[in-house]
Amino acid sequence: MENKIKIAIQTKGRLNEDSMNLINEAGIGLSVGRRTLVSEAKNFPMDALYLRDDDIPQTVADGVSDIGIVGENEVAEKSENVVIAKRLGFSKCRLSLAIPKSLDYPGLEFFNGKKIATSYPGILKKFLRENNIDADIHVITGSVEIAPGIGLADAIFDIVSSGSTLVSNRLKEVEVVMKSEAVLIANPNLSKEKKEILDELIFRIESVQRAQGKKYILLNIPNEKVDEIIRLLPGMKAPTLVPLAKEGWSSMHSVIAENDFWEIIGKLKKAGAEGILVIPIEKMIF
Repeated sequence: MENKIKIAIQTKGRLNEDSMNLINEAGIGLSVGRRTLVSEAKNFPMDALYLRDDDIPQTVADGVSDIGIVGENEVAEKSENVVIAKRLGFSKCRLSLAIPKSLDYPGLEFFNGKKIATSYPGILKKFLRENNIDADIHVITGSVEIAPGIGLADAIFDIVSSGSTLVSNRLKEVEVVMKSEAVLIANPNLSKEKKEILDELIFRIESVQRAQGKKYILLNIPNEKVDEIIRLLPGMKAPTLVPLAKEGWSSMHSVIAENDFWEIIGKLKKAGAEGILVIPIEKMIF
């Protein structure tokens, strides 16, 4: 058996771009040309197959590909025998029911007897059944959001990201059925060798994810302010403290969340910190 793993990736679109960026940040180089259907990693035991997103769950379940990156919504819709090996945190969206903006919405009972257009009949059918709603599902593979406007359906069930598409079609979101993000899926019957490769891939992905939204910070502080500043700068375990050649001073190193950056910087300066240096983090390995 070849000691290599095959990963299925969406052929094009935002999910393809985000997937390729993640793989690249994990130190894996895939040589990809225009119209390439298969590529080989130069420095990692992995080949990539480029497929339609809705084909990826079945491809992984059938063992044609060992793993794949795909939207969780496609995993739920296809109901194939795959496992979610890792949530990836990008390509976030939700699957929602929407109706014309002009209509009042009393609750789920609104959909009884209505026709709902969707590209996700499996997820919708399950949701309606669980909520005892009797509606007619009309499957559309194209632009679902235009269905109410042309009289094809009373409502839609579709992916919502920013909601701008709904607004432009005079629709309003009334029920969120499912939240979705990109996930790394795997065939549940991988060999021991392929599981080890998958574990190494997940380790690299997690190292990249830990670094996202984090900054490495170095600052010079008077020794008498160490305890005060440590309370402002919790590190992974504790900030690193290094004595400086200047008597009575130390250099402190730590990691902070980017969202807290400006608030913390102000407090550090007020506490007496000087020479503050902030550096991006590419990877964090524990």
